[in-house]
Amino acid sequence: MKLLSSFVFAIATIMLISSCGNNQKNSLKAIKSNEKSTLKYAKGFDVQHFKNYTKLSIKAPYQNSKEIFEFILTRNKLNNDLNTIQIPINSIVVTSTTHIPMLELLQVENKLVGFPNTDYISSPKTRSLIAKGFIKELGHEESINTELLLDLNPDLVVGFSLNSNNKMFLVIEKLGIPVLLNGDWLEETPLGRAEWIKFFGVLFDKEKMADSIFNDIEKNYLEAKDIASKAIEKPTVISGGLFKDVWNLPAGESFEATFLKDANTNYLWKDSKGKGSLILNIENVFEKGKNADLWISPSYYKTLEQLNNANDIYPKFNAFQNKNIFSYVNKQGELGGVIYFELAPARPDLVLKDLIKIAHPELLNDYELMFYEKLK
Repeated sequence: MKLLSSFVFAIATIMLISSCGNNQKNSLKAIKSNEKSTLKYAKGFDVQHFKNYTKLSIKAPYQNSKEIFEFILTRNKLNNDLNTIQIPINSIVVTSTTHIPMLELLQVENKLVGFPNTDYISSPKTRSLIAKGFIKELGHEESINTELLLDLNPDLVVGFSLNSNNKMFLVIEKLGIPVLLNGDWLEETPLGRAEWIKFFGVLFDKEKMADSIFNDIEKNYLEAKDIASKAIEKPTVISGGLFKDVWNLPAGESFEATFLKDANTNYLWKDSKGKGSLILNIENVFEKGKNADLWISPSYYKTLEQLNNANDIYPKFNAFQNKNIFSYVNKQGELGGVIYFELAPARPDLVLKDLIKIAHPELLNDYELMFYEKLK
């Protein structure tokens, strides 16, 4: 999971405890709420409609958060409180590549005016806007160029946070720009992550469009899952690889393990506890997984030769010997961004189809892999 932090996420956090002049309220005021989410899979946010406004609640803005942050969305902004946002928004800065496909699906990529580390963006459509100068480079995600941001003066910034202790977003808010945290990466299911398109849908006043797009993705995902259930055999699967002498692989309750389950495979750590990563030594992994049929996502390795040279034990796995190792790191954008990390959260249906094609190729004869590629 170390890959995720390298470009997908803006490692910036929010602890908005100061006011922004004119006795303005804290822009992200933490409140207690027992409201049940109206969404089907996503647990990190909620949307509620009232007569003259819509309430957007961010329920999981960062890891282990016990706070809920509420925003009032209205077509007529009534005050200068950054908790009140006029919709539809006309300009936005986002900080994670996972946000790019959702903007494009809603056909509002032209509303994106800035992004930190634009080289990480892979989508040709958004890259074209960058090349034409419509999307400005904002520097490093942990220290956005606030002077340029102020010149752009976006309606809001969609941030990303690992915890509640970073001052960058405080600075941005003091410029009078609202900041909303997107917690799509914290969702525990593939469809939960994809449902965050509704977060952007409400901001751009395109809720019906967002609902329709998600419903199609959900339908495709569930249809693929049903196809996979018809497989007679379940190939055994291992995942991950070594990083600094420890093997990182998905825990049994993680969204990666959910993908493997829904693809009707026998992931060898499916019964382990946890929703993140397991950290094991290579001897334990080899003992349990040496005879596995498939090896999915072997860290950053791009070729069998790299794996062979990295550790003497890698070539002893049956999946290596049978050349049944698949990775998504070889499919990259123009400037090296890994397409999987950008697009996969928004299109879990395509990820699932990839895994079904790998595990049960006879079930999807005409399907070509979107993200994964067999190592050579």
